[in-house]
Amino acid sequence: MEKPSLLDTSVYLGLLGLLLWLPLPLGSNRDWSMGLLVLLVGVLAMLWAAARFKQNKPDSRALRAAWPMLALLLVAQGWVALQLLLGISLDVGASFQYLMLGLAYSLLFVMVLSVFHTRRRLTVLLAVLVVSGTLQAFYGTLMTLSGLEWTFFTEKTSYQSVASGTFVNRNHLAGYLEMTMACGIGLMMALRDGGSFSWKAMLELIMGPKARLRIGLVIMVIGLVMSRSRMGNTAFFVSLVVIGGIFILLNKENRGRNVILLASFVLIDILVISQYFGLDKLKDRLINTRFSDEVVNEVVVARQNEVRDDVYLQALPALEQHWLTGSGAGSFEAIFPQYMGPDIAVMHFDHAHNDFIQFAIEYGLIGTLPLAAFVLLAFWHALRALWRTESWYRSGIGFASAMGMLALMIHSFTDFNLQIPANAATFVVLCAIAVLAGQHEKERKKRRG
Repeated sequence: MEKPSLLDTSVYLGLLGLLLWLPLPLGSNRDWSMGLLVLLVGVLAMLWAAARFKQNKPDSRALRAAWPMLALLLVAQGWVALQLLLGISLDVGASFQYLMLGLAYSLLFVMVLSVFHTRRRLTVLLAVLVVSGTLQAFYGTLMTLSGLEWTFFTEKTSYQSVASGTFVNRNHLAGYLEMTMACGIGLMMALRDGGSFSWKAMLELIMGPKARLRIGLVIMVIGLVMSRSRMGNTAFFVSLVVIGGIFILLNKENRGRNVILLASFVLIDILVISQYFGLDKLKDRLINTRFSDEVVNEVVVARQNEVRDDVYLQALPALEQHWLTGSGAGSFEAIFPQYMGPDIAVMHFDHAHNDFIQFAIEYGLIGTLPLAAFVLLAFWHALRALWRTESWYRSGIGFASAMGMLALMIHSFTDFNLQIPANAATFVVLCAIAVLAGQHEKERKKRRG
């Protein structure tokens, strides 16, 4: 293969560094870190464009396959621009910020498809995401067990005694770990071999790269359990069972080994290892969740301890009013107070705690449909790669992207991970990986003369 140019290598390393950086400054959920994200993606995009112009190469197979998805992303950003130009947006500043972030995500999607188009680079991409998730889980667990309670160079003011990594909200750490753990499990499935038992293979499993990957997955499971995120843990478990079940049914070869490997994540990691890191506390939190007051003989004996369902219900009038054109991307915080009831009026809600409701309110039907179509197309690409049982690597990477996307979609019913730049960007990268799973290029080995 042709040796990559300095510009190409710079973009390759720059994208990997960016993915490691994004979760660190509170999930990049601050104005300055959002601006930095847009700036860094813009600089990398200019370098990428210069490299492509200099090399004058045709588009990669993955990039050609993903043009409909890119068009859908750009249509959604175009609608946000129209919301600003036509005066539809009820929060101009927030909509402009979301437009800049949306364009950055679109550029990131294109660059990942173009730069990580080979099997070697795709493997490195997934490995970096696994490393990032492992570091987040390790840091969050360490802060909780040590009692130091720091995030990113600042002391934690909320979600103390639970793991949140360098995110502010434990649920956002859980959302990030759902995606990175899916990458790790998929990578293990992709790199498995179907050979017969040998001591060499056993040593490779114990001391080789797979062992380090397995340790990383264990650390992330511990971090997820210690986050005490109810929907985060539920979404991970459900997505693992659903996608794992599909994978096992499709792969008739070595079905027993695949069942044992996938079952180990549930039986060993969750039920054994995590038992020592607060699985019982997570169980208690799930059991004690109350969405309504418990009344006995006209006396309230147990008050609701979950207000998110109130937010959903009280946000529905906003959806009815702005269902077609939306109220403007990012405008939920500005418009929701006028719909709030007296029971939650003393609280502040900058997000709807449900990504689907928030996107529908802010983008309207016109802007939400292309985004939904983008995700569905990505999921179709992931399942299509998962179906390719003749290639263990492609089916394994399809497993990673399908599981990660499904987990975050489930979690989005009760949280707002897609409003957090680090998680939104990682989700877009997962969508690109879904295309790359079936469309990447396998390097040819050089013949020795």
